[in-house]
Amino acid sequence: QLQLVESGGGLVQPGGSLRLSCAASGIRLTYYSMGWFRQVPGKEREWVACISYRGESTNYADSVKGRFTISRDDAMNTMALQMNSLKPEDTALYYCAADPFTACTVIAGRSPRDYEYWGQGTQVTVSS
Repeated sequence: QLQLVESGGGLVQPGGSLRLSCAASGIRLTYYSMGWFRQVPGKEREWVACISYRGESTNYADSVKGRFTISRDDAMNTMALQMNSLKPEDTALYYCAADPFTACTVIAGRSPRDYEYWGQGTQVTVSS
């Protein structure tokens, strides 16, 4: 059974950086597309970024484009989200997700419905 565990969240000042990690166990991530989502209380889960099988393609939500970078290390069975120039509106619970059948394109890999496996989330708070 695939399990995903996020880490790296915390409190950071506006303009600061954080690096989130997602570690997988139970299965190799090599053939899975993966994504990051975030959610604040009372709102729907929002897609942040995705990365395809083998990292051949990446896509980002407009709100984070140019500030966040998604990457994967299949040898280590991990995925990361480097977040720079953080803003208060980036405050949320961040989730990683994986699925062996979705892609990461302009139309796929951007909905929670595209992913079967989820982590428990890591909190990111951007505040002065």
